[in-house]
Amino acid sequence: MYDQLFSRALEELRESGQYRTFTNINRIAGRYPTARTDHSSNKEVVVWCSNDYLGMSSHPDVMAAMTTAVTEYGVGSGGSRNISGNCELHRKLEAAIADWHGKEAALTFPTGYGSNDATLQCLLRFLPDVVVFSDEMNHASIINGIRATSAEKHVFRHNDVDHLRSLLAQYPLERPKLVVFESIYSMDGDVAPIAEISGVAKEHNALTFLDEVHAVGMYGPRGAGIAAKLGISDRIDIIQATLAKGIGVIGGYIAASSLLVDTVRSFAPGFIFTTAQVPGVVAASLASVEHLKHCNVERRALQEKTATLRAALDAAGVPIMPESTTHVLPVHVGDSTLCRRAAAHLLEHYGVYLQPINYPSVARGTERFRVNATPNHTDEQIEHLATALKETFTKFGLPLRVQVSA
Repeated sequence: MYDQLFSRALEELRESGQYRTFTNINRIAGRYPTARTDHSSNKEVVVWCSNDYLGMSSHPDVMAAMTTAVTEYGVGSGGSRNISGNCELHRKLEAAIADWHGKEAALTFPTGYGSNDATLQCLLRFLPDVVVFSDEMNHASIINGIRATSAEKHVFRHNDVDHLRSLLAQYPLERPKLVVFESIYSMDGDVAPIAEISGVAKEHNALTFLDEVHAVGMYGPRGAGIAAKLGISDRIDIIQATLAKGIGVIGGYIAASSLLVDTVRSFAPGFIFTTAQVPGVVAASLASVEHLKHCNVERRALQEKTATLRAALDAAGVPIMPESTTHVLPVHVGDSTLCRRAAAHLLEHYGVYLQPINYPSVARGTERFRVNATPNHTDEQIEHLATALKETFTKFGLPLRVQVSA
């Protein structure tokens, strides 16, 4: 009976074109974004969809920090932070993150998904009679953290400040409220109106929770994200982000007031009962954060390469979705089966790795490739990608953007 249930569900997924498979991407240290799909083969591919936005996973200082920590502490942490997994490196990393965001304190988690899920569950269970307001495009980790509680919840239309205002206005000022949104939305590459959302939230006495996972490292004078770029980090109560994207390692964190951070540390089961980040990961994350706080080289190069990539795709007629204003360039396909077939063709014939983005990551009918350059991509690789996408779209009958003659 159970096997039949599993088989039926998986078959329905295959028939809908939404079944997911893994592709081996064996990254080559020091040569990112180059990788091999098979260790036994010399065939190399170029990765165009990694979250390692700045290439920090291969930065010499970051790798050296991890190697040194492994030699000094070993590879494991030994337990949860409360039992035997805490070390001086954790304190240093959290202090560096708090300083980065101009907050009193920070708390790190093994993953970015976990930092969202655990923090939201904790706060929504801790705050009496709380109401939560969540942007409709928020990440699955946010949605899961909210759904796991019995808190009253509302979903406001994406980036719609007026809709949020109308929902908040239904409740008295004294009732606890939490507004949860992201700075950069990774599927469309658009940016939230952070100042407006935080302003409306404060008018209605609501806490603000801002997910900056696709912004930290890449934006702001020290790479602390979009809120920092706008100079309004102080208007955000809780900043959540990851150590796995711009930072290039693994983990997540929140930064907020000392009192709020201590509350999450003391009451969140998702923090209390999980094994601590291993010392090598913490040391590498610390090295990456400190580098990005003091160096603009990677950020500047990312913006330059993004501009070059955007221009090359535009010249080739490859349809970048119009919402994108950031380093994330979503290319619309609109069909799950063709998205998978096109991805396989790009990998086999052009050595281009792009992962098809299908439901449930995006709505059915909006399937896409999520393309991003890094400081390590060359201009030649960018031109090769533009040509490969144009020819692949033509082969599979996918619409290119109509070229308008002068």
